[in-house]
Amino acid sequence: MTPSEPAETRTEDRPTRRSTAQTATLAEIAREAGVSAPTVSKVLNGRADVAPATRTRVEELLRAHGYRRRRAEATRSPLIDLVFHELESAWAMEVIRGVENVARDAGLSVVLSESAGRLTPGRTWADQVAARRPHGVVLVLSGLDESQRALLTSRSIPFVVMDPAGDPGADVPSIGATNWQGGLAATRHLVELGHRRIGAISGPPQMMCSRARIDGYRAALETAGLPVDSGLIKTGDFHHETGYRLGRELLARPDRPTAVFAGNDLQALGFYEAARELGLRIPQDVSVVGFDDLPVARWMGPPLTTVRQPLTEMAEAAARLVLELGRSQEAPTATRVELATSLVVRTSTAAPPTEGGLEAPVAES
Repeated sequence: MTPSEPAETRTEDRPTRRSTAQTATLAEIAREAGVSAPTVSKVLNGRADVAPATRTRVEELLRAHGYRRRRAEATRSPLIDLVFHELESAWAMEVIRGVENVARDAGLSVVLSESAGRLTPGRTWADQVAARRPHGVVLVLSGLDESQRALLTSRSIPFVVMDPAGDPGADVPSIGATNWQGGLAATRHLVELGHRRIGAISGPPQMMCSRARIDGYRAALETAGLPVDSGLIKTGDFHHETGYRLGRELLARPDRPTAVFAGNDLQALGFYEAARELGLRIPQDVSVVGFDDLPVARWMGPPLTTVRQPLTEMAEAAARLVLELGRSQEAPTATRVELATSLVVRTSTAAPPTEGGLEAPVAES
């Protein structure tokens, strides 16, 4: 051991014994990697003073042996890491509020990270989390690659994914909402009002929640014996600019829809502006349903009919789960929690114009 390689952290580092083939002590991993035990400790602690090649070799061995540090509450920072793929909307504020509620009650603080629109945070982020050693990580509309999962697991840093972007894997705890049921309820509401040409503006197709909402929309049409017209389904990205642009495309059709299901409230907001510019009235000329029930929905003109997704409650559930996993001495088991959605009917939906009465756009005064 050299003076530059302190060993004070070695007492907390132990492998979790999953099988005889995977069992290895920190010293054995160090020997196999050709480094000292304190160097392996540095890698586990996220220290920057380890050569990249050495770090990679040690990480691979930790992963191969299924190494998991013994949980030690006293060594954790009083933090929960909250990761978004982007931080731009009121949607994110509802999630932050939920995690903050749980963190505050537990005497913890919240660290916010943004992965710049990427659905998987960069490797630098994972190293920073390892160095912070928080009580846990909550990832929103994103996920982790295998190396990041192994890095957090080897350090006994629990993580939960809220509304995972893709399939998180059978062993990844996750929190979601009944997105399919919400899409079904939104579209069924429009069908029951008498609409037969119902458009849709979805979110990103790589996101599970977006696909589920559109699947619910399709199911409602098929159950009602209505055709699913692919020309009436537009793929968006959950931003209001896309709701505006795709809304104009839908409303410019000669057989324009009499109602539209927007994949979230922000896209519904953009659709409102598209309708206004074209001189169409909501709901007299076209009905609109959103998804999320953000605070702005009730203040839109007219107030937006939408599917309430309990964002704050979902975030609270994710934060509570990550803390429970941190207290457990066992490896996490698969956990998938879905909270119920509900339709909130306001005044952006009504019966369609009378048959043959798709009125010409009304010019703005």
